[in-house]
Amino acid sequence: MIPVKNIYYMLSYAFSALRSKGYASIAAEDFDNAEDLLAAILAKGIDQQVKRGLKKDYVSTREETRSPRGKIDISSSIKTNSQIKGRLHCEFDEFTTNNYLNRILKTAGIKLLKSKISKDRSKALKRSLTHLANVDTLDEQKIVWSRKYDRNSRTYQMLVSVCYLVICGLIHSEIAGSLKIETFDEEIMSRLYEKFVLEYFKAEHGDRLTASAPFVPWALDDDYDNLLPAMRTDIMLERRNHTSKDLLIIDTKYYAHALQTRFDRQTIHSGNLYQIFAYVKNMEASLSAAQKPHKISGMLLYAKTDELISPDESYMMSGNRIAVRTLDLNQPFESIRFQLDSIAQSV
Repeated sequence: MIPVKNIYYMLSYAFSALRSKGYASIAAEDFDNAEDLLAAILAKGIDQQVKRGLKKDYVSTREETRSPRGKIDISSSIKTNSQIKGRLHCEFDEFTTNNYLNRILKTAGIKLLKSKISKDRSKALKRSLTHLANVDTLDEQKIVWSRKYDRNSRTYQMLVSVCYLVICGLIHSEIAGSLKIETFDEEIMSRLYEKFVLEYFKAEHGDRLTASAPFVPWALDDDYDNLLPAMRTDIMLERRNHTSKDLLIIDTKYYAHALQTRFDRQTIHSGNLYQIFAYVKNMEASLSAAQKPHKISGMLLYAKTDELISPDESYMMSGNRIAVRTLDLNQPFESIRFQLDSIAQSV
């Protein structure tokens, strides 16, 4: 189980908004569990958004009213005999805070109130949710998370990501009528782990390295690529202002088991090794064809598990260095920082 404080650091690198002064008080606090941390972030985030101004949209609204406006729905009015009561069914656009993004915030907030958070955190979150009193909730199973953000809604991006962790990224169980959040879902943690490592290199080593997640082109003998999958890297580190194109391609892996077992023998996941090898060799071929001086290496970076064996190996494969490393997230963050910095210095 990753310490809650480290989850905060991972979130703060993954979403730079958490490193702003508005969230400084959260960074100094101690939390008993993950839901307590997420409740603090959400409460503070909603308050910050209220100061900026809650997003308003034109939302299509239907209601039975004595004061007709917008488009009158004659069919519905006749079916329900509304006209006998002096009412009509109308459909109109209303400029309101009761839009999809605010509904996501309220849905996640109410879910956290049912979980095991401290009394002070619960009070703060309830106080923040009063700003969303006129906002409806959503069916958790039907929320559409994939959204485009414009300049008017960009400040919601981090908050919606936190809501995603609350609603989808945590494993929940019902105990004695109350909700208990047990642990992070592995798939969601895998995404957070990947984004954390990438954004850490951008934030802490951007002066010396370019950190990105580009696609690697296939080294084809002709241009035919029908049905070939895209090779998108998790992280690619490149030294800036260097005569040679020095690259380190990193694939982050967050598994319950960092090793596979076959015939009572533990080995590195074969699929992972084949994948990083393909990335490295195809990038090598691309740069060789362009006749650019280069040095390319690859790394599988596993999150450490409680298994007895943790991968820490380095291999020379067809002229390229392929390393398999383990990042221990269950330790003081300064130790995590030291490990990541040493990887950056190796490029």
